[in-house]
Amino acid sequence: MSYLIVNLAILQQEAAGSAAEVHGIASALLCLDATSDASDWMNEAISRDADLLEDDKLLLINLFEHTKTLLESDEFLFDLFLPEDDESIEARAIALTQWCEGFLFGMGRIESKSQWPEDIDEILKDMVELTKMETGIEDEDEESEAGLTEVQEYLRAAVMLIYTELNSKASAKTAAIETVH
Repeated sequence: MSYLIVNLAILQQEAAGSAAEVHGIASALLCLDATSDASDWMNEAISRDADLLEDDKLLLINLFEHTKTLLESDEFLFDLFLPEDDESIEARAIALTQWCEGFLFGMGRIESKSQWPEDIDEILKDMVELTKMETGIEDEDEESEAGLTEVQEYLRAAVMLIYTELNSKASAKTAAIETVH
């Protein structure tokens, strides 16, 4: 699935800030509730005034379902939906901050006080800080590339941890309730 195509569909309709942002929202919604579906996400992520074409809706539904499949996988295949590596490092850094903003929005908070388990709270605090990251990167050097890659890998692993922790607790509650009945 091409980031450029999804991003164009979103930007043409002024439906949201970017494909990265809406993917962050999708990832968060799935972390909070693995049974979420694409319509839940689209109601949350896409402007209600947007008049998406059927092809664009299908494209977004496919992105959501693909994200869901990757998060559910035991193979740790999940990845952030960001511009391809041939885009400028500045464009990728901006998309990364937008992804974090979307994830935080989807989690329903931008503040640092919460009822989350400590490890999740720390990750969310890190994401808040990443939204403030300097994105005006002019030097396309190896150090900048390595730094951006490191942040992406951290976020990828962090989201999988959040997904696993929140959904395993939900599964345990459901199993306990079913056992009682």
